[in-house]
Amino acid sequence: MDDLAGFLRTRRSRVDPATVGIPTDSRRRVEGLRREEVAHLSGVSVDYYVRLEQGRATQPSEQVIDALVRVLGLDETERGHLFRLARQRRPRAKSPSGRLRPELLRVLDLVTDAPALIMDYRLDVVAGNRLARLLYGRDVPGLNTARHLFLEEAERGLFADWESCTLDVVGHLRLAAGKYPDDPRLASLIGELAMGSERFRRLWARADVRARTHGRKAYRHPMVGLLELHQENFALPDASGMELIVLSAASGSPAEDGRRLLGALSGDRDSYGGFGCDPHPNPPHVRRW
Repeated sequence: MDDLAGFLRTRRSRVDPATVGIPTDSRRRVEGLRREEVAHLSGVSVDYYVRLEQGRATQPSEQVIDALVRVLGLDETERGHLFRLARQRRPRAKSPSGRLRPELLRVLDLVTDAPALIMDYRLDVVAGNRLARLLYGRDVPGLNTARHLFLEEAERGLFADWESCTLDVVGHLRLAAGKYPDDPRLASLIGELAMGSERFRRLWARADVRARTHGRKAYRHPMVGLLELHQENFALPDASGMELIVLSAASGSPAEDGRRLLGALSGDRDSYGGFGCDPHPNPPHVRRW
């Protein structure tokens, strides 16, 4: 699903030669650095670096990887991803079982004032509380947020920052593919997304990796309107590959008012958006899209 050679090529192409002291002129036709430039700056032979990019050399030393990290300007997330790709011929991480302990469900039930989900590394939602169900307008276990985002949302759905969300999701799946390269379910999901979404194909080809642990998350809910929430991701400490995700609203903010309105929904399904609420097709407080 991922490989060292492809990752090196995409990282090399994004480096501005001027930032590493290489003068450029109008005759330069290469985007980013040339292979020989990366080799020289990293202190390795050109032949060895070419073999790395061609997939003919594997398992570079830690010193070589650190040099490449420096030359290519990789951040901590990208550095960790590069190390995993460089070690893929050693024993690989086994895919977690995905079993959810009942104690975690009790913890989830304690979160009553914010939407909360438990999600695995494939972005499958395995559990959610009442507010999460009301936010998504459906029972969330069984929902895959990547599939929902790329194949169902079509830029006009629940996610207000759809384009930014797609960057996060593809970056996350790239990390997962590097960590669990032998997971057939993950490979199948990536193939399905690539077949069904041109944007996914373009983003996947960039080989960007992202590890988002917190930040703003904006939703356009059909009955509540715009909800600008803060997302915190908590990795569960049992090597399950799962995270607890909590979407909170600042006290006294418009988002808190929206969260209260969300909590007041009955959750009964009807013909409008899946919620038992005011059937008026365009309530005055709803921001449409």
